[in-house]
Amino acid sequence: MGDILITDDERDIRELVGDILRDEGFAVRLAANSDECINAIEQEPPALMILDIWLKDSKMDGIDILKSVKRDRPEIPIVIISGHGNIEIAVAAIKQGAYDFIEKPFNIDQLLVVIRRAMETSRLRRENTELRRKDVTTAEMIGSSAAFKSLKSNLDKVTRSNGRVMLTGPAGAGKEVSARYIHAQSNRANAPFVSVNSASIAPDRMEEVLFGREGSERGVEPGLLEEAHGGVLYFDEIADMPLGTQSKILRVLVDQQFQRVGGGDKVRVDIRVISSTNRDLETEIAEGNFRQELYHRLNVVPIRVPGLDERREDIPELAAHFIESFNASQGLPLRTLSEEAVALLQTMHLPGNVRQLKNVVERVLILGETGGEISPSELEGAEPNEVEDGRVVLAGALATLPLREARELFEREYLLTQINRFGGNISRTATFVGMERSALHRKLKSLGVVTSSKAGTRVAHLEESSQAAE
Repeated sequence: MGDILITDDERDIRELVGDILRDEGFAVRLAANSDECINAIEQEPPALMILDIWLKDSKMDGIDILKSVKRDRPEIPIVIISGHGNIEIAVAAIKQGAYDFIEKPFNIDQLLVVIRRAMETSRLRRENTELRRKDVTTAEMIGSSAAFKSLKSNLDKVTRSNGRVMLTGPAGAGKEVSARYIHAQSNRANAPFVSVNSASIAPDRMEEVLFGREGSERGVEPGLLEEAHGGVLYFDEIADMPLGTQSKILRVLVDQQFQRVGGGDKVRVDIRVISSTNRDLETEIAEGNFRQELYHRLNVVPIRVPGLDERREDIPELAAHFIESFNASQGLPLRTLSEEAVALLQTMHLPGNVRQLKNVVERVLILGETGGEISPSELEGAEPNEVEDGRVVLAGALATLPLREARELFEREYLLTQINRFGGNISRTATFVGMERSALHRKLKSLGVVTSSKAGTRVAHLEESSQAAE
């Protein structure tokens, strides 16, 4: 428990209050004027302040000190005392962020009640902040594919700096996990990680949420920028931020300070900004939806987070991790995946990427059997091309083709899927499909299937001439 700083120009009052609080087990420091008060705060921020409004022979009065402290250290609760109290002064103090206002001569028991409540509120806020700081479970990076190793290598490089990072990639690929990994491995790991979901905040509330508000009945309400002070501020889907807010965020990045909504004083912050998007920001700039200056400020270090279709080798490892995680957090069955279930997961169409894979695993653990291996039949509800009584249910377009064209289309899609499942490894693909490697190469050439490097891994696709012919 920290100490209490008592600032009052009347020696008898500050010493009396100090003695009473020491008897109650509190550590106490005393200040007779604004200079002593500010110096004491700079030496060691107190857990709570008791502050007189009227300070003789001081450069600042109590309201000035209150505004200064709430600007730089909004977490310190301040109880205002005054011998000339009135409603206007009390309201002004509360609006500036004071925890409470007590008029002299005050009842000691009343003061102790207010102090204990203020200390408890402060303690709960600190604990809440600490819990958020320790929430690094989602920062665990899972995978062993070439694409994953390339991503992790790039993330490791940026953890050693304070440079702004722009994460791009499809929805559900793990951009926030990557941002949390950067934070957890950096020298800001013990400071807050604050996430701003740009799409979930109403445009007319965005500035209040980010910058905070003052002057309302609830006093000073810090925003997310202040909450992230010393740590990382993560803008999830930055393209959804309103244009008006973009210009103000740009100014914050330049000056590292801002004004709360309804306030006039500058609030200084030290934050590292990481942002993400699944859209092409250069296109958004051309269409007038995103500020080019902000893009250049945020895009200092661009890192692409690959989608699951580029790292299908990681699906078994990811699925096993999710099973263990759901068992630990929700008590769901600790099951394993059969080889057939693994193969099905690796060939599924998962446009929601890692997030969708996690949902599929959770659904199977909830609705499936309570033990044993997970079978392909338990996963089929998530796959559009189902198998019924040993027969593949044909899509309507495939069923209308002649046999030769249907067979060629099936072979092409089947081999594309298998090659990508094995991370572009032709040898492993040949072994699985039961073909000689040279025969597989000839088949791929006849079907117009080629492989190329993308995001550090080999990806199979149709060569451009084949696509044009179709």
